[in-house]
Amino acid sequence: MIVESIGLAPQNGLQRGFQALSDPTRLRILGLLESGTRCVCELQSGLPEVAPNLLSHHLRVLREAGLVHAVRRGRWIDYSLNAEALEQLRNAIPRPRAFSTACTCEDL
Repeated sequence: MIVESIGLAPQNGLQRGFQALSDPTRLRILGLLESGTRCVCELQSGLPEVAPNLLSHHLRVLREAGLVHAVRRGRWIDYSLNAEALEQLRNAIPRPRAFSTACTCEDL
């Protein structure tokens, strides 16, 4: 079962991950991290309309969901994507199989 492959508690880990992804600002943060590790000041300049305290909140949600890594460097924190956790979420999404145009209701 796919749910068992996530590193956190199966249902809770998936739920927290998808909840974290449900916010447009957090998706934008992940987009900024796509090109590599970024300091929080770089993230702030990439999201000038987001107040610093709100950015910190979104980064905390992403960290607690396990979707980003955070490494302290002096007074700054560098963020990067947790590729493994994001891949586990991708794998939890059902993929369509080959579509059949025949209705099976008549076979019943």
